[in-house]
Amino acid sequence: MYMKRRDFINGIQVAIGASLLPASLQSCQPDQVDFSLPQDYYPPIKTGMRGNHDGSWETMHDRVTGKTWNEPSHEEDYDLVVVGAGISGLSAAYFYNKQHPDARILIIDNHDDFGGHAKRNEFDFNGNTRIGYGGTEAIDTPSHYSNEAKQLLKDIGIETKRFYNYYDQTLYSNLGLSKAIFFDKETYGEEKLVRGYGKRPWAEFAAETPMSEKAKADFIRVQTSKKDYLPGMSKEEKIRLLSKTSYEDFLRDYCKVDEEVIGIYKRWGMSFWAVGIDEVPTTSIQSYDGGMPGVKHTLERTGHRNDEPYIFHFPDGNASVARLIVRALIPDAIPGSTMEDVVTTKANYSALDRDGQHINIRLNSTAVKVQNNQTGDQVSIVYVRNGRPHKVVAKKCVMACYNMAIPYICPDISDVQKVALSKGIKTPLVYTKVLVPNWKAFAELGMDFVYYTGGFYKQVELAYPVSMGDYKGANSPDDPMILHMCHTPWVPDVKGSQQWQRGRHQILATPFETFEAQVKLQLNQALSSTGFDADKDIEAITVNRWPHGYSYNPELIWEPNYASEEEKTWVVGRKPIGNIHIANADAGAKANTNCAINQAFRAISEILD
Repeated sequence: MYMKRRDFINGIQVAIGASLLPASLQSCQPDQVDFSLPQDYYPPIKTGMRGNHDGSWETMHDRVTGKTWNEPSHEEDYDLVVVGAGISGLSAAYFYNKQHPDARILIIDNHDDFGGHAKRNEFDFNGNTRIGYGGTEAIDTPSHYSNEAKQLLKDIGIETKRFYNYYDQTLYSNLGLSKAIFFDKETYGEEKLVRGYGKRPWAEFAAETPMSEKAKADFIRVQTSKKDYLPGMSKEEKIRLLSKTSYEDFLRDYCKVDEEVIGIYKRWGMSFWAVGIDEVPTTSIQSYDGGMPGVKHTLERTGHRNDEPYIFHFPDGNASVARLIVRALIPDAIPGSTMEDVVTTKANYSALDRDGQHINIRLNSTAVKVQNNQTGDQVSIVYVRNGRPHKVVAKKCVMACYNMAIPYICPDISDVQKVALSKGIKTPLVYTKVLVPNWKAFAELGMDFVYYTGGFYKQVELAYPVSMGDYKGANSPDDPMILHMCHTPWVPDVKGSQQWQRGRHQILATPFETFEAQVKLQLNQALSSTGFDADKDIEAITVNRWPHGYSYNPELIWEPNYASEEEKTWVVGRKPIGNIHIANADAGAKANTNCAINQAFRAISEILD
């Protein structure tokens, strides 16, 4: 097998094996439970199927379908229990600990690693560690962050201005690299790679495409014309119209372009919105990818979150943000003292959960029942770990898990709140990381990003060019490179958020071998002219599968107009349930780290108030 570091258990932690023992053997386990992790426990190096890896989701799915567990006697007492060790859950623990430094805090998570979607992928290539992001990739426009989120970043040692030194904004452009489009045969009659999108003159680029002559002319026109396609309308009138007009309809009905031009952009923003452009409002399209063709001179683009460059990126994405919060909570777990050394330090997972320390992070633990006690002054939390239920009691609990799971866990919740939370369907997506020994093929073809008009993966791109502290990025085409490939299920025959439910099932039903085969197929399609051979030139693959990915996006075409903030479903859904408070980016309906931190701050503020 060509994959030199493939994890043949597809990311299932060894500890999960205990849950597969027969019940008769499980009953022989001693009552005294050791929650500590072994010294060699280190999930970031696992390849194969990661993200919502096998072992992380089955218990919750059992709960959703009605399974219950015998409630044991409670084993531990805490001041605060946080369900979910993503950035929001870790932030909630941080904010509470800041006000109560001696408080006993337990954070539980169903995955074998902390960070939630901010996941770290590590690869070894001839003794050289390459680091990638398996989910949340950047601190997007930090000047737009709330004061509380900015302060948290500062508290844990992040100085965002330093990224201007760490992120090489000119590396790829200085090498003459730019976007390319791989046209599919089904739509355009032939497979063809056309390079230089946005760099070459549009007429020159269009001439090489397999589009019809009419489509080529329309493509050039919509890229170069300064025409206002809604003449005579005020800006307010345009916004009102275009906020309910999909970008696909705008291109077809107002720009009057050929269907082959629309075919180029149908999936262009799938990695951002997880829907086709038939469900993205034209007003939203302005802020994506620097603006999209045809809109600029119809509706002037206003500043997008201060128009900061997209450079605030650790090599492992926001996994380093999560690691820095863990360092602030449990210093022994993440040795070091700076935002630079956190990139290369090896986390000590055995320090996450130990007797005698007042803050613990307990992995591989799925909450199945969170309920206020009859006395009204405590919360009992039942969770399943290695197939065995455990129970802790806390004064307060923060649910920083997927919000749509809360109705299945919290029996105290009202019917109104259940309905509201059911609306927050998360979008499925897959971030696949591919280690190759070099990126000479990309340099030879003059491209750093390939967009596929068809195909399983929507794109492949080179890693962000970041070097921090002791970590040196792939600054030369001779250096090993982690390629990023994104797959989002596209279900065009289903409209609205229900398509994400269908896509979620597709992702869970797709075996690793399919992801692997599509990686090989699509890399060969784009690179084979250089002699690239996926069977020989791929060193390892990590598939970060997120059936529950981005938080629900209320900015798409189907969203109703709410009469007030209080009527929004996510606002109704996040209301406290006695001593149970709700965080996670889901509670703010924005899939970003700023929102995750803000919702943690709000939940803890409710508790402190």
